[in-house]
Amino acid sequence: MASSISSSSVVHDIVREPLPSGLRLTAADRPGVAQPVPERDIPDQPWRAMSLVVLVLVILFTSLWEWKMRRLELVPGDSSGTYDRWAELRRQVDKRDVPVAIISDSRLLYDTDLDRTAQLTGVRPLQLGIAGGSALPILEDIADDPHFKGLAIVGMAESVYFDTVYSVTRPKKALALSRWESPSNRASFVIQRVISPRLAMLDDSYQLSTLIFQLDPDWRRGVKGPYHDVWKVGEMGAGGQAWIWRRLEHDRRLSDHARTVWHEHFQPFPIKDENVQAILARTKIAVDKIRARGGDVVFVRSPSAPDLRVVEDKHIPRARGWDPLLAYTHTNGIHIDDLPKVQNLTLPESSHLSHACATVFTDAYIRVLAQQTSLLHLKSDLPPTLSTRDCVPSAVASTD
Repeated sequence: MASSISSSSVVHDIVREPLPSGLRLTAADRPGVAQPVPERDIPDQPWRAMSLVVLVLVILFTSLWEWKMRRLELVPGDSSGTYDRWAELRRQVDKRDVPVAIISDSRLLYDTDLDRTAQLTGVRPLQLGIAGGSALPILEDIADDPHFKGLAIVGMAESVYFDTVYSVTRPKKALALSRWESPSNRASFVIQRVISPRLAMLDDSYQLSTLIFQLDPDWRRGVKGPYHDVWKVGEMGAGGQAWIWRRLEHDRRLSDHARTVWHEHFQPFPIKDENVQAILARTKIAVDKIRARGGDVVFVRSPSAPDLRVVEDKHIPRARGWDPLLAYTHTNGIHIDDLPKVQNLTLPESSHLSHACATVFTDAYIRVLAQQTSLLHLKSDLPPTLSTRDCVPSAVASTD
């Protein structure tokens, strides 16, 4: 009886002979092996020397890139381009008693000196401002949080605060991250928090992918390129302290570019009355919730340069935005127009104060603010009052 097993099914042991350098096994060399995978001998190489050369090159080019970024005045540890740091600050409301929180767009974010506030009041505010975002969604979120029973200082650029479309995107993203953070996002943030204080090259605004995108000078007709947005406005350090990016204070090209963007952003057409009324109603609900728990809310209007103020007033003037808001919500507020000692401050790109003038403005509005609410008190050993001459050299000359 013939065997039912074909001789082709018998797998013979393959005696593998050493191959000459550079050759590989083929299917003919391995009969009976389905879908053979090519095998090639790895030639002897000076792997240690090659690894050392690669390591040296990585260190060299990384050092050169870091040197270049610092030459551009980027700061190690700057977290202004991410929401992770903001989300971590927001979670503090649920972990401890927060007596004062600043809720704002970029104006009061960059125009407030937290250390100066602590010198005046003994309290360092929790900074919850978001650049490019309306303060209203954050105010509503804080109002719905039973843990917050302190003073909410709400900064307002009216064109942003009363915008119900574009200026709410960033606050919503930041709030979503503060409520839930994936393990991968959390791990990435922890790693970056460890290494970023040593490296300026990690700045989101000047990553290689961002810089490549900025090379497009509006080549595609009808498509807005990177020159229609500000490349970098502020910098943020430990504890939430934020300033206008120091390079904008002396780089005329970048400050002029930012100023052009602001003029394009604040379009000179009035906001609809129904939108204004909707914002007033939402704000009053939030204010009433905070006051019901023993807290309080005050509003602060930071300065903007005359060229930008003209555009903002066409969008929504004080008589349609600021004044009705205070009246409708029965709240106190501090408007830059009502602070005579700090007029004509330096605004490098028309929208945000220089470092020195931010300290002066903080000194002025905090002193007035302490008179408007019982939740903030000035210390007995106050430092001297500051004025425009403390940050604007020309102001000193004009008074001599």
